Amino acid sequence: MTDEQEHAAASDPSESGRTPLLLVDGANVVGSVPDGWWRDRRRAAERLRDRLRHRLGGWPEPAEVVLVVEGAARGVTSVPGVRVVSAPGSGDDTMVELVRAEATGRRCLVVTADRELRERVRVLGAETLGPRQLLERVANNSPEDSSPGER
Repeated sequence: MTDEQEHAAASDPSESGRTPLLLVDGANVVGSVPDGWWRDRRRAAERLRDRLRHRLGGWPEPAEVVLVVEGAARGVTSVPGVRVVSAPGSGDDTMVELVRAEATGRRCLVVTADRELRERVRVLGAETLGPRQLLERVANNSPEDSSPGER
């Protein structure tokens, strides 16, 4: 096997187990950019969902992307490449439950700046990433991100 083939096999989720889970705290990520999101929380969550859909090419490995929304953003629909989960109550509690239920046996990366949530998911074996790190990666890979007001 060539080095190139070995690298391809190592990055293939079917070779190393289940596809990693990328779990995004929608309210926290949307709220990290003062772009007027508070005027239309649902639309802001839809913009984030659409940006996440286009980021797949820039991640180090394929991942199942789950966007958790709460409050006024509930009801945002899933799109190919991004599953949207509407939290029935606390978004943080929903994210912890998703880590418990879906991260067993696979890498899980939770995107949030919430310190308490970061600790709760780390105890369950998840890794964490801040909103800025995610948004930089999304901005670098999304053809629809030409508007500076959305960055």
